[in-house]
Amino acid sequence: MISLKDAIKFLAEIVNNLHDILIHLSNDILGLQLTDKDLHFYIMGFIGICSFLVVYVISKKLSQLPFGITMLSFFYTLTFMFVLVFAIEIQQALTNRGNLEFIDAIIGLWGYIIFFLIYIAIVLLGISVKKIYDKVKSNQSRKIDY
Repeated sequence: MISLKDAIKFLAEIVNNLHDILIHLSNDILGLQLTDKDLHFYIMGFIGICSFLVVYVISKKLSQLPFGITMLSFFYTLTFMFVLVFAIEIQQALTNRGNLEFIDAIIGLWGYIIFFLIYIAIVLLGISVKKIYDKVKSNQSRKIDY
C-alpha cells in the first residue's frame, strides 16, 4: 500500500512537472514572459473560477431539494474536514509528532461521517416523534368533536 508521504511526493512531482511545462509553454513558446507569480495568478484564478461555477451549479440544484441546505452544509464541512485532516497529518510529519499516514486521515474523516450519521438519526427520530404526536393529537381532537 502506498503511504501518504509517497502520495504527496508523487502529487508534488506532478504539480512541479506541470509548472515547468506551463512556464516553458508561456515563456519559450508563446513569448509571454510570465513570472512565477503571474503564472500562479492566472492558473489559480482559472482553477478557482471553474471550481466556483461547478460548486454553484451543484449547490443551486441541491438547495432546491428537501434537506438541500443540510446536504450543502454536509459537503462544505466534509471539504473543510479533508483540508483539516491532511493539514494535521502534514503538520505531524513536519514536526515529527506523528507519522504521515493516509489511514489516519481516512479514520479522521470516518469519525466525522459517523457523527453526522448519528446527527441524522437523531433528527429523523425527532421528526418521527413529532409526526406521531401530531397524528395522535389530531385523532384525539376528532374524538372530542363527536
